[in-house]
Amino acid sequence: MKKYGLLFCLFYIPVHFSAQAKTAYSDSNRKETPKEFKESVNKLDKLMKSAYTEGIFNGNVLVSKNNKIIYKASLGFSDAGKTNQLTEEYRFHLGSITKEFSAAALLQLEEQGKLKLSDHVSKFIPELPGWADEVTIKDLLQYTSGIPNVNWKTIKNDKDIFNDLMLVNKLTFVPGTEYDYNNNNLFLRQFIIEHLTGMPYKTYIKKFVFQPLQMNASIMTPIADEKKIAQGFNSQLVPDKEELPITGGTYTTTVDLLKWADGLHFQKVVNKNSVYELGQSFNIADSQSALGNVKFEEGKLKEHFHDGRAGSFEATLFSDVENKITIILLSNNYSGKLPEISEAIYGILKDKNGSSLQQ
Repeated sequence: MKKYGLLFCLFYIPVHFSAQAKTAYSDSNRKETPKEFKESVNKLDKLMKSAYTEGIFNGNVLVSKNNKIIYKASLGFSDAGKTNQLTEEYRFHLGSITKEFSAAALLQLEEQGKLKLSDHVSKFIPELPGWADEVTIKDLLQYTSGIPNVNWKTIKNDKDIFNDLMLVNKLTFVPGTEYDYNNNNLFLRQFIIEHLTGMPYKTYIKKFVFQPLQMNASIMTPIADEKKIAQGFNSQLVPDKEELPITGGTYTTTVDLLKWADGLHFQKVVNKNSVYELGQSFNIADSQSALGNVKFEEGKLKEHFHDGRAGSFEATLFSDVENKITIILLSNNYSGKLPEISEAIYGILKDKNGSSLQQ
């Protein structure tokens, strides 16, 4: 990971905080922090409390090392009115990290022989216009479809999204020749899964992803009357507008997101070859794969980083798979600093003296 210096100064700021910030250990095989992690955990706790005090983090954090959760904390509030303190049970919107679920679902179906990545969209949704004969599932996964972005001015629900796709009469480029990261690729993945399986996308993900991994706190939009849902709010304490009833957004906890990361990395969701396929991206700088940014060596996953934003929600997932380190940050008060905080946490774990955080 790239090194940052911004958070290094936080170790030296006097900290006075009112939010709940506790270190918790959920591993049933361990009741207290292993000795080899105590120094790192103390630094992590000081870092996160300082980040909260400085106003750059309001949310939940989890750090796993060697397949054990060594640090969890909830800092700040679940609502714009600052009436309810966050706890680890609160669920946050993942933003673009949710795209990993539809991508993995398609690879599950490929493993079952129900589709090929080279199949065209028209094979599964023949009623779409002629461009669907040109766009493949691989294009949807790598954002190389050439399909125009969602026209959010006219969209209010899933039906509107599909109707808008029916009105597309021309692609913006020849599929597979350019890169354009937009959400119509995501929605088409979801529609294909529904057409192929005969079940609502939410139902498929719950049955074949969330339940097998025991991600019991995870839910997909649209949602109603759910408890322990964090409210997004901005720096002026203005709450986010009500979400549109559109399928595919995910609210989850840090623990459930760790279950997803472990399940993906250790082939509990799809096999090794499928993980490799999910990690492929268009060959230009800054392009993303279906898993965000990943690194492989000889076909083996080494590193996985993905971040997301939805309104004031912000999420970051980083895994150094080789060294068995996973860092998860979920926030309901956007600051744009989660990658840097994640970097600082990683620096602590890699260097007990924290020197890797200095420029």
